[in-house]
Amino acid sequence: MAALEFAPHPRPSPHTAPIRPRLPTESPAPRARLAVISTYDELCGIAAYTRALERQLSRDFDVTVFDLSQYLLRSTHPRTRQFADRHIGEICAALRGYDAVNVQLEFGILGRRPRDIYRRLLWIIEAAPRLSVTFHTVLRAERFDLPSFARNALRLNFAEAAALFSRHRRDRLLSAGVAERLRRAGRRKPVTVIVHTRRDALQMEYVHGLRPVFDHPLAFLSEAEARAVRKAASRARFSLLDAVPATAKLIGVFGFLGRYKSFETAVKALHHLPPDYHLLIFGGVHPNEIVPRQAIDPVVLGLFEAGYIDATVPERIAAQGRAAGPFLSVAVDGATRELLFGHPKDLSRRIHFLGATSDDDFLCGMAICDVAVFPYREVGQSASGPIAQALELGCRVIASRTHTFLQFGRYHPNRIEYFDVGNHLELASRIRARPQFAAGPHPLAFTAETNRAVYRAANLGGGAEAPPQSRHSPRPSG
Repeated sequence: MAALEFAPHPRPSPHTAPIRPRLPTESPAPRARLAVISTYDELCGIAAYTRALERQLSRDFDVTVFDLSQYLLRSTHPRTRQFADRHIGEICAALRGYDAVNVQLEFGILGRRPRDIYRRLLWIIEAAPRLSVTFHTVLRAERFDLPSFARNALRLNFAEAAALFSRHRRDRLLSAGVAERLRRAGRRKPVTVIVHTRRDALQMEYVHGLRPVFDHPLAFLSEAEARAVRKAASRARFSLLDAVPATAKLIGVFGFLGRYKSFETAVKALHHLPPDYHLLIFGGVHPNEIVPRQAIDPVVLGLFEAGYIDATVPERIAAQGRAAGPFLSVAVDGATRELLFGHPKDLSRRIHFLGATSDDDFLCGMAICDVAVFPYREVGQSASGPIAQALELGCRVIASRTHTFLQFGRYHPNRIEYFDVGNHLELASRIRARPQFAAGPHPLAFTAETNRAVYRAANLGGGAEAPPQSRHSPRPSG
């Protein structure tokens, strides 16, 4: 089995001490020391991006990744929260020996409670000698929805009223509150913001008054790395696909299972495709969503229901009957049940769960698919790693028309086919139709190299220049 030709990564330490990867250098000349604060040894999108970023920046910096302990930081137990604060304190103490610090900021990786997240982030802001913050989510604290709050309170729906108030306070603290602290820090030392969409850049510049702000989409793979993935990719790499006919057309969805990713839309589309189309699900339940004593994850159950997996005709009739009134009950043994009542819409033979995979297998899984589908709902995300990787690999990409994907498409025009959120019939039609754009790898304007240039400019300053399309006109509009 071919191996991907990526730069080696030593396994990070499980302790709080900083990780010092031994990466190849281009010259013996001393380089700036860059500390990257992020998750690293985790099955999550931020960690995957950090590992890619480490490869990109190793030619310019002596990179150290400070791995944020999710066990400590996401705990709400009072004693564990104290250890989590100490964990951040130890990282802050070590930052004095670095020339620049970059924070890969997804708020949830610093804690569950907004005040914990805010406090820990402020410590890092204060400790960094030079700071760049990469916002993977940009919260928008709009005006408090007083009419909805009053309406719920008058109806004695106090739980919903309290939730509205709590969400507003959280979003305001982690948007305007964090921006204010960054502005203050910027008066004493260089502070730079990196975002993933033009819309987020405008928010940071004009709403929060932050300068400078760089916008660049997520970028993972160099051209050489993408070629290595395509060379290593084959169906034989995945034993779970051994029973799939070689002539089958493969549709892929990617990432941890979550309701907002709406993978059930792809399952529903499969009902309207010929039987030689198969759906591959590269992803599993996120470790943070594993619930003790839960028989099956609700998202997995929703996929089963959308695909009529293990369903029978009498069960579906009974379910409808219970909603409408009396219904007929039929008792048969298991063998007869399977023989007589197997549901004709059961897609169990055409849906394949590949589980949570390594970075290498995840990328190879994309490369073997005939089409990569991203059927997400709109949840205010700023970026998606898998869709960026799919474009870098030259996949045919079909995505739901969310603000996230529309913004991403501005950096990569004429590469993404869109369908309306939740419209599985439109999705099925697009999958069957000839590709809207030419298939195969194409030169991209925003690449791992332009991403590297952004981080050089953000963390070195002086003579380091960002690519024009990331900092100045022309940039993607809107």
